Formats: sequence, C-alpha cells, structure tokens
Amino acid sequence: MRAWRVRHPGPMETGPLECVTTEVPQPGPAELLVAVHACGVCRTDLHVAEGDLPVHRKHVTPGHEVVGEVVEVGSDAKDTFAVGDRVGIAWLRHTCGVCKYCRRGNENLCPESRYTGWDADGGYAEFATVPAAYAHALPSGYSDTELAPLLCAGIIGYRALLRAELPPGGRLGLYGFGGSAHITAQVALAQGAEVHVMTRGARARELALELGAASAQGAADPPPVPLDAAILFAPVGDLVLPALQALDRGGTLAIAGIHLSDIPTLNYQRHLFQERQIRSVTSNTRSDARAFLEFAGRHHIAVTTPEYPLAQADRALSDLSAGRIAGAAVLLV
Repeated sequence: MRAWRVRHPGPMETGPLECVTTEVPQPGPAELLVAVHACGVCRTDLHVAEGDLPVHRKHVTPGHEVVGEVVEVGSDAKDTFAVGDRVGIAWLRHTCGVCKYCRRGNENLCPESRYTGWDADGGYAEFATVPAAYAHALPSGYSDTELAPLLCAGIIGYRALLRAELPPGGRLGLYGFGGSAHITAQVALAQGAEVHVMTRGARARELALELGAASAQGAADPPPVPLDAAILFAPVGDLVLPALQALDRGGTLAIAGIHLSDIPTLNYQRHLFQERQIRSVTSNTRSDARAFLEFAGRHHIAVTTPEYPLAQADRALSDLSAGRIAGAAVLLV
C-alpha cells in the first residue's frame, strides 16, 4: 500500500515527509483494519511533521481524521463493528482505564494515553488499524470528505467550547479560523451564541461571515463587544493577551491547540482580574466524541473541505503551514 511517513521532522520546505510502498498492516485481536477513504489534514499533523511535537514513533504515518470501511475485524472485536461498516478513526486510540483520571471520566488526561498519527500510524495511507474500542460510528447524511474533519477539528472544538463555559446566548470569540474554528462556530451558532472571529486571513474572515459570525476582524484586533468566552485556535502565544483583554468580567479563554508559542508576560489587572480565567484543552474523551458526532447528526455542519489526492499530502501540509487553506483540507484515498 501507499503511505506517507515522517522521514526527518523539520519545516515543510525541507521535505520532512516521504511517500513509500509498504505492507498492509495486520489488525490485532481487538483491532479493526480499515480501508481509508478520506483523511483530514490537521494542524497537529503539521506539528508532528515539523518537529514541534517530540517524536513518539520513528517514521510515523500522520493523520487522525480518518474515514473508511472496515475490511477485517480482529477475533476479540466481533461484537463491535462488521466488515463493510463505515467508521471513523480519531486522535485518541488508547488509555489505561484504571488510573484516577480514567476512573473519574477524564481519560484525556491518562498518563498512558496514545494517539493516532503520533504513537501509531495514521490515515495518510491506504489502510490503517484502530482498536475497536476507539473507533467511531458516524452520522448519516455526510460524505466521507465532510466527515473527516469532524473527527478531530470538530471533536476538539466541541471540547474547547465546553471548557470555555460559554453561557446560553453568550458572546463567543474565536481566535484563528481554520478547520476546527469554522466547525466550532457552527456548533455555537446552533446553540444560540453570538460569534465574533479574529483571524489573519481575508478569506477566513469572509468564510466566518458567510457562516453567520456577527463580526470578523484581524487576529489581534478587539472585537466590537466584550466576550463572555473565547477560544484560541491559532498556535500563537502573542494572541493570549488580546484575547484575555477582550473578555468581559468572569469570562474564560480556552486554548485549543496541542502546541503554542510562548505567551508574553501577563498583567494581572489588565488580563485576569475580575475573575477572568485561562484554560488549556487536552485531547478529548470518547464521550466527547460521541456527543459531538450525535450533535452533528442532528445539526448538519457545513464543512469547507479543499480536497487533495493522497499523493499530494506534502503539498496539503505546506499549504496549511502557509495559511493557504480556508476550512479543513482533506486527503482523498
């Protein structure tokens, strides 16, 4: 099969990825073998390829927004999915199930957690394996291409929205407007929120307004009204300060990314006083994923998906790095 691997992590212009021909992976007893139909292109893939994240698996195949068809079921997974089922493979693929975090429902914080496209080969390939317990049933009414970004961009945005504690009918600010943010905006709007977008790209601002945002301005510009909550999607620490300043009293800023550049010095009175707070967002739980996918089944989400063939995965990541993608790019296999 064809698969992309991270040959040597580094900036995209150095060619960190290589396309290889390799054996189709064999599923373990509790795993599924999935023929990949589509795989979303996530900024986390870029962090893995460029070395922003430490190497967990040498020469790993990136990709964790995978939609495909089950072609083989392990001997211990016969009661989960069947051959021919359409399934999703997301970022989280293993937790221990016994630590204090797992026991209290915070499996995203499990010290033994492992991830698709970082600890194990992902979906920039023609086939991928996944533990059946971490595969996802998918809502109907979507194409494979539309579904792929929901499996990380959608799920992590949904968790970030929970962490931001947006009150009913509140004003939400989104900093950065790529794959995850353009999905999160639609979730918030469906819940009755007023959404304001701060992002650098003119096309991204246009997309925000097309989707129903009340305003769209530059990445560090103040929104026209104080915000009840905000989510930072752009991996830019410099934006933390303007985002905190934009919060109303009692507002919360959630940082959605797995990687962030350094945050400048905070001023307590200007950025945190009046019970403003800042929170990180770490991965997601399977219950988050199920809740979001059920929501997506009830409220059709318009996913903007520039498409690339699998053979152009390196170009897709280069375009993402350069800010040339509006929405969420998807590889077609």
